Amino acid sequence: MTGNGTTNGAAERTAADSGAELAGQVALVTGATSGIGRATALALAGLGARVLVSGRDEERGGQVVAAVRAAGGTADFVRADLRDEASARALARQATALAGRVDILVNNAGVFPFGPTAETAEYDFDAVFGTNVKAPYFLVAELAPAMAARGGGAVVNVTTMVAEFGAAGMSLYGASKAALRLLTQAWAAEFGPSGVRVNAVSPGPTRTEGTAGMGSALDELAKGGPAGRTAGPEEIAETIAFLASPRASFVHGALLPVDGGRLAV
Repeated sequence: MTGNGTTNGAAERTAADSGAELAGQVALVTGATSGIGRATALALAGLGARVLVSGRDEERGGQVVAAVRAAGGTADFVRADLRDEASARALARQATALAGRVDILVNNAGVFPFGPTAETAEYDFDAVFGTNVKAPYFLVAELAPAMAARGGGAVVNVTTMVAEFGAAGMSLYGASKAALRLLTQAWAAEFGPSGVRVNAVSPGPTRTEGTAGMGSALDELAKGGPAGRTAGPEEIAETIAFLASPRASFVHGALLPVDGGRLAV
């Protein structure tokens, strides 16, 4: 399957004929070359969306695209190193030029260095807020108005459970994702009246390539919830796909915890 317009159109018609609920929709997933982003790209493609897989690594991005196509879906890779307004707006414009529009935006790309506040350098602070806050902000600024003009769209922001409570060593990461949570509510109020739904997913400890270095610390964090285990990226992706789908048509400005029940304790 190629990425040309004729083949993509045929794939979209096939998806529509089979009743796929996101048939004809274009989804841009940031940080989609591994972990939760990769699982989300596969989940959305499985629902019939054409998925634009975004990330820094072209080789890994190509592997995700190949996996989507092997499963019968439609995907293209769009390289982006999200860190500031310019890189975010450039990605939004490149995605729109490639696919004609973006109907679903999943702000998944993020960096999560952990460590003591006293040892945090300004460079690290700016890098975390650049990727975790500034990039989603300007992706929404670029894409949501066009969604609103068409009368519909969906934005799903990926936050974290450590944005909900204090955790030693996680002040910088947690603060950046807490900002994204507030932006979720503000954007829902701003764009919801025009038919654009903005929601967030708050994952708990999830076993991915990015968290592999945490080792047993990830398992210890997971013990704080009733599930007593880490999540697989597919479990987070299913929730993201739900919020992006028509099944969540009356959900605006919500934060959906997918954390193994951490809120229950």
